[in-house]
Formats: sequence, structure tokens, C-alpha cells
Amino acid sequence: MRKFLVILDDSRECLNAMRFAAMRAAHTGGGVQVLSVIPPDEFNHWIGVGNIMREEARERIHVHFEVFAKWMRDKQDVDPELVIREGEIVPEIFQQLEDDGEIGVLVLGASSENRGPGPIISELARTFGALPIPVTIVPGDMTKEKLEAIT
Repeated sequence: MRKFLVILDDSRECLNAMRFAAMRAAHTGGGVQVLSVIPPDEFNHWIGVGNIMREEARERIHVHFEVFAKWMRDKQDVDPELVIREGEIVPEIFQQLEDDGEIGVLVLGASSENRGPGPIISELARTFGALPIPVTIVPGDMTKEKLEAIT
């Protein structure tokens, strides 16, 4: 089964990327894999404090994921899979693509702000040619109706 890989973070544009991935998966018989990456600098504390912070970060990710997952299950009949990795975002995206050969498309949300498309797209843009799969970039300010029309 072909999976759509989408990145879960705290950005506004993440919402449209999730919607797009779920709608495309529903219409094509695919799946959705949600990747959340915890940056390493969050845990540069004493070991005990770092472990507590790591667990709290994982709990926040699970709560955030469940909001999207419920919508995907209820509205799109897609049961998403959550993957949590620790490290720098771009290397972890590449590692996830290498680890799961069923991923067929990377879906990213682009910021609609004037500061650029967002940190993930900006950083990945330098390495787009090295990606083993196509990338779909979803505008952050695209309406639900437009998303439905193109998926």
C-alpha cells in the first residue's frame, strides 16, 4: 500500500498537509503515516530531567496526533500511523523514507506568511533532488473546499 508521509508539528500549515494527505489516501486506497520529530536540543539537561521532558514531548505529540487521527478515521475512513523520531528534522525525514519503503509521497504544508514557506520546506529545498519520492506542497491558506476539489 502506498503511504503519504506528512509531518506533524505545531505550525498552522500542518493542518492542510494532514487534510490533503488523508483525502488523497482515501481517494486512492492509500495510507497516511504521520511523522513527528523531537529536536535533540530539547533534552540537553540532566539525564533525569531530559527523560521527563522526552516523555512529556511524546505525550504532547500523541495528544496532537489523536486530534488529526480521529478526523481521518471519522471523515476519511483512513487509519493513520504515528512515527516519533528524535533528531534533526531533515535527516529524520530521509531516515524514515529509507526505513519504510511503502512511503510514496511526502506531503508538506507551506506557510502563507511573507517570511517564506516554513523551515522544513526551506531546509529540504536544498536536498529535493536527493529525495527518493515526489513531494507535494500544500499551501497553508488553501480552503477545505479547494482541498476537496483537488483531491
